[in-house]
Amino acid sequence: MKKRIIFIIGLLLRMAGSGLRAQDATEIIRKAEEKFRGVKSSQSEMTMTIVRPTWTRTISLKSWSKGSDYALILVTAPARDKGTVFLKVKKEVWNWMPSIDRTIKLPPSMMSQSWMGSDFTNDDLVRENTLSEDYEHKLLGEEVIDGYECYKIELTPKEGAAVVWGKILMWISKKEYLQLKAEFYDEDGYLVNVMKGSNVKELGGRLLPTRLEMIPVEEEGHKTIMEYHNIVFDQPISDRFFTVQNMKRVR
Repeated sequence: MKKRIIFIIGLLLRMAGSGLRAQDATEIIRKAEEKFRGVKSSQSEMTMTIVRPTWTRTISLKSWSKGSDYALILVTAPARDKGTVFLKVKKEVWNWMPSIDRTIKLPPSMMSQSWMGSDFTNDDLVRENTLSEDYEHKLLGEEVIDGYECYKIELTPKEGAAVVWGKILMWISKKEYLQLKAEFYDEDGYLVNVMKGSNVKELGGRLLPTRLEMIPVEEEGHKTIMEYHNIVFDQPISDRFFTVQNMKRVR
């Protein structure tokens, strides 16, 4: 009888410990997401450089986000793409293309496609899916990345979640919750992309990796670099800013 009680207590402790680890992993992911988008809102200016074996292309961007439901990205250069806008409202995404005077609603099937010819996906930029809400989280251990002690966390899709990736591994620094590395796997478990965060410095009053490199593992000489130049966090933004009508007016 005593052995049975000890066994049951041990089992309950293991179950409680497992739940605590999952909860901790989810909290780590949530804090890492908030580093870039803020608790309430964020406004950013950045450049994206698409690198290929025979050419390089740079795109200048402005972005606005409010919580996890609203996001808007404006292309400010080069001239041929200037004025292009991507808008996310909850789970719906639109693209305004001034060159053809047309607004397109993007279906979920397009979220895994390349964003303007880069190695980032549409979902990477507008975040139709959120890492903290659409994935289960498991703390695998701790590793050192570029001198930073990091949590290593596995993300797998929640049942019924229409997400892009079959699995994500993330390395997040223990002190500042910096996203320093991520590996993206398809539904069959094959590694597709590796993202690396670097050039950590203060922007918007907080430490951030201001340079993100997305590298497709099977395409030699291909990568896309996202560099953040300015970020303002938690300034008031009206919900009315994130409308299809405003896509044509935003500057």
